[in-house]
Amino acid sequence: MNLFETSIIILVLILTSSFFSISEIALAGARRIKLKLLSESGDTRADKILQLQEHSAEFFATSQIGLNAVAILGGSVGESALRPYFKDFIAKFYQGVWLENIAFITSFSIVTLLFILFADLIPKRLAMINPEKASLAVINPVLWVIKLCKPLAWIINGLANLIFRIFKVNTIREENITFDDVSAIVDAGAQAGVVLQQEQHFIENVFELEERTVASSMTLREDVVFFTSGESADSIRQKIADYPYSKFLVCGNTIDQIIGYVDTKDILVKLMNNQNQIQLSETGMRTVLIIPDTLKLSELLDRFRSSKEKFAVVMNEYALVVGVITLSDIMMTVMGDWVALADDEQQIIRRDEHSWLIDGVTPIEDVMHALNIENFPDWDNYETIAGFMMFKLRKIPRPADFVEHEDYKFEVVDIDNYKIDQLLVTKLPVDVKEILD
Repeated sequence: MNLFETSIIILVLILTSSFFSISEIALAGARRIKLKLLSESGDTRADKILQLQEHSAEFFATSQIGLNAVAILGGSVGESALRPYFKDFIAKFYQGVWLENIAFITSFSIVTLLFILFADLIPKRLAMINPEKASLAVINPVLWVIKLCKPLAWIINGLANLIFRIFKVNTIREENITFDDVSAIVDAGAQAGVVLQQEQHFIENVFELEERTVASSMTLREDVVFFTSGESADSIRQKIADYPYSKFLVCGNTIDQIIGYVDTKDILVKLMNNQNQIQLSETGMRTVLIIPDTLKLSELLDRFRSSKEKFAVVMNEYALVVGVITLSDIMMTVMGDWVALADDEQQIIRRDEHSWLIDGVTPIEDVMHALNIENFPDWDNYETIAGFMMFKLRKIPRPADFVEHEDYKFEVVDIDNYKIDQLLVTKLPVDVKEILD
């Protein structure tokens, strides 16, 4: 066999091995979401790939048969065929006892390098660039090769399954898509410019509705403005003027004695008709939706949808009112930083590039977004940044108390009757972080 014939055989073996390498990476790495989109567009090859991924044992057995057979054949044929040529070439410079060994090592190294580069590394990297496109190109030839090698693949798979059963290995592939999977896809889309930053923000906030409780978005008890059942018309007018809310809670003598709620427009109608005496019971009082404080925001959305209400009272396990929440509050949670708020309503105010003023009642999720912090320790034990401070300090905080977390310093700057009113958050410089560490 001359050098030309040997080179043709090696080239054919390399191309065969590269086909198996491309097929293995492309069919394993092709994303199901993109394949389903291709299938819906009418590409039948995508259906074949999806089916092959669900029953991949025969394919991987066939792939390994092809790769190993070609590698063994290529090594034996290539090394033995090329060794005489390398021996003759090296003999021009060296005639010692090591001539045969040097020729063997050289021919073996050259053949191995060719297979590593052109039969393995380069094909696999090309397949990883666009696995869906590569898998569409090779699926039909792969199915034909699988049929050809089916008897041998059946034996190999049988032995592999026996080993899995002996060691009790679960071979079922989990296809469940989690929030982390969706978040990673959205992040990748944002980095590629396919998803806008605003859209990424909305999508992540929508998924957080499954995790956040109503307490993270409600108006706290001490901030709730309500009418008492016997409130005077002048007092009602003043509250409507001072607090331009669309709905007001109606209670007995205290906020925990809930009667219902009234719509501000119904009261305004009576005021415009010059009715000096306003009976709240005659202004279309409605039954208020009462929910537990353990309810998730996604569950509250279902309650609002089924009850046709947009206003709810949040109550704890002791039947005490802890706050109120509206549909607008949930929408603001989804919109986040993109909702234009007045300066006096902002809970997180950025002072400069490295410091923020944060209200103590700010939900911990909002702080995570604003400061780009991935996690707070044991954050299922508290809901606000004030709760985080109390959890870490293990006491009622005082001004100047501070906590360091994730390269940030959280310092209490204002206390109102044992309640953390405001914190100063500063990003620690590199040298300070090294000293603290």
